[in-house]
Amino acid sequence: MAISQAVCTSFKKELLEGAHDFRAVSTGDTFKMALYTSSASLDASTTAYTASGETSGTGYSAQGQELAQVAPTTSSTTALIDFADEVFSTVSITARGALIFNNTPTHTYTRPSVLVLDFGGDKTASAGDFTVVFPTADASNAILRIT
Repeated sequence: MAISQAVCTSFKKELLEGAHDFRAVSTGDTFKMALYTSSASLDASTTAYTASGETSGTGYSAQGQELAQVAPTTSSTTALIDFADEVFSTVSITARGALIFNNTPTHTYTRPSVLVLDFGGDKTASAGDFTVVFPTADASNAILRIT
């Protein structure tokens, strides 16, 4: 099993179908982040949230947590989206990666995947905070960029 960081291929197609709305949460879709162990198999071919290989432990709930998204913007000729850093508070877990998925898609998809994140190794929190820090929201670094 492996986790490979990628923008999910199905997400790219679904963008063209209008299935994802990244506007503010009050008008757009709700996106969540679930955490996964090294036993998970996640990559560009991941099409939807799966419980297979999802981490478990004290304070962590299946399907993870809702992300606070930042309105889409542009930088030069690049469109980008960012999320606020995500803190899983007071948890005892180990995670190797994460899946960002749309929990409320505007079309008939069920929890379609957006991005797979690979942490590069197991990361652990023991009765503490597990924080996922997103990169700088600019044309070269934002977590999701369309160039």
